[in-house]
Amino acid sequence: MITLLGFVAALMAVLAVGGTAMAQDGGETVGGTMRAKDDAGEDIFVEGVEFSVVDADGNEVGTATTDAEGVWLVELPGPGVYSVELDTATLQGFELRNPDNNPLTGVEVQPSTNKNTLFPLGERVVEESNSIRAVQLFVDGIKLGMIIAMCAIGLSLIYGTTGLTNFAHGEMVTFGAMTAYVFHVTWQIDFLGTWMTSLAFGAVMAVLFAGIAGGLFNRFVWKPLRNRGASLISALVVSIGLSIFFRYVFLYQFGGRAGFYRDYRIGQQVEFFGLFTMLRKDIFIVVFSAVVLVGVATALSRTRVGKAMRAVSDNRDLAESSGIDVEQVIRYVWIVGSALAGLGGVLFGLTENINWEMGFRLLLLMFAGVTLGGLGTAYGALLGSIIAGVFIQMSTLIIPGDMKNVGALMALIIILLVRPQGLLGRAERIG
Repeated sequence: MITLLGFVAALMAVLAVGGTAMAQDGGETVGGTMRAKDDAGEDIFVEGVEFSVVDADGNEVGTATTDAEGVWLVELPGPGVYSVELDTATLQGFELRNPDNNPLTGVEVQPSTNKNTLFPLGERVVEESNSIRAVQLFVDGIKLGMIIAMCAIGLSLIYGTTGLTNFAHGEMVTFGAMTAYVFHVTWQIDFLGTWMTSLAFGAVMAVLFAGIAGGLFNRFVWKPLRNRGASLISALVVSIGLSIFFRYVFLYQFGGRAGFYRDYRIGQQVEFFGLFTMLRKDIFIVVFSAVVLVGVATALSRTRVGKAMRAVSDNRDLAESSGIDVEQVIRYVWIVGSALAGLGGVLFGLTENINWEMGFRLLLLMFAGVTLGGLGTAYGALLGSIIAGVFIQMSTLIIPGDMKNVGALMALIIILLVRPQGLLGRAERIG
């Protein structure tokens, strides 16, 4: 237990550096996000909009241009009152809803804070057939599904080998994203002088630390509970407590301010066959996730450890009677599952901002994917997560975008009504 507490204390010290960076990195800033709604209620992020910021004396202190996700940010020389002006010539067909508020005057910035400004845009209807939009949403769903699958495989294997429904798994996703942020943005560790090298190194450290954390928590928390015969309900309650505890530790260390991976908010879109477009970073996420998931599937089916994991997940008693060291397999499952969750957090951080509750927001979707595919099966978690991701995105064809998570839950309900054990789960006799 002392080892675990020491490791947690060391991690908190490392993350505290990142928290300071998110709260104070670059001092005071002003920024915002330029977005509008299309006729389906989906967000349209406006790239290339130019802003200039002047101080109270009329001196220009900085300029910025929105990236592919509509985000812009200007570092300020200090706290004070500023004016922000938008160049309407760069709005690319959009119009300001309140043109009289440009420039925006009297923007008061407090010490060590980021001041968000708002320039509401009117709607721009994008002429696009339903079939083309459906293809775009399907591709977006595949990307989201792969990220969910990366995080959910460990959750499913942990349930299969131990019976534990681990509500703290989402915090491992957050931990991975924040660890990569510390190495990539705060310390800016580069070996070859490129930001991509820094992000890759941060991702490796996130996977390493997440795997170590998973192994230590199994050794000092979950294994003692199993040895003492704690019920699964008791273990579930413990996981909920750990989830709440670490979520607010992240909030305390990092604050409520969102962070971004350095220079990776900006990207160019690539068009495929005139049917759909993808940001370059999204192409990387899909390809890299596919490689990792294929590697995990191959390891589970070809290696001795992978076969042992599947055996314990299918029937623990039979696996133990055949000579498999069940406790060792469980230890491997916690390490590998937590490492994959950390890596999934890094990839999720590339598509979203990095904040203290990002893993918790993904947790429900992980549960949906795991249950949809079949509890306790790694392949089921992979398949179910991709289906959930596709349903989430494509459901916006008929429902508002703010309710898109309902699509995955509706798919879950419908499939479980027809096949209660999930797509790849096995039916069991009760009684």
